[in-house]
Amino acid sequence: MDTTATTTPPTPPATPPMPAPMPAPLPVATPRTPAPLPPATPPMPGPLAAATTRPRTPRPRSAPRGPAGTGPRGSAGTRPGTASRGRTAPPRVLPTHAHFAERLLLVLSGRRPVHWMLGHTVGEAYEQLVQLAPATPFGGQGARPVLRSCRVQPGPGAMEAFASIVTHQGVRAMAFRLELGADRRWRCAAVELDGLHARVPVQSGAART
Repeated sequence: MDTTATTTPPTPPATPPMPAPMPAPLPVATPRTPAPLPPATPPMPGPLAAATTRPRTPRPRSAPRGPAGTGPRGSAGTRPGTASRGRTAPPRVLPTHAHFAERLLLVLSGRRPVHWMLGHTVGEAYEQLVQLAPATPFGGQGARPVLRSCRVQPGPGAMEAFASIVTHQGVRAMAFRLELGADRRWRCAAVELDGLHARVPVQSGAART
């Protein structure tokens, strides 16, 4: 049997794949040129320039403080320098004999009525004031009378006081006696001016109230 050889045609080479397209290059940023700064303003002439260029003096710092509520305090828990703000001085406290001398001076100068001494007199003192006060021995025209001095001779349960009163007519003398009651209160028991005792009926007993 005549066999004819079969020739297989050669296979053409495979076509290589197409390469992927390259991405487009990114645009290159152009650097910006900074704007030129304005020229510095020259210093102003004259005193204004000196004032504007004058260096500041640093303020002194206060002493360091501790925790809250532990800063320096004055008396009665107040801060230093604030104790006298909005506060008045305490009233002046006079000795007993000087206090009565001031009260008697106000009554005998007409600046207080006689009944202002009710509760502060005992015995004949109130009746003596009733006789002495209408004449206002320490009153009249001119400056107000002033208590210049008042000295006292204390004794058991009583004291004798002697006061000098400066009036527009000169210096007057006033003597009075104070007695200590059972309630531990002092009351005026007698009054006399310039050594003259007012003649009134003696009323011994309870104090007038």
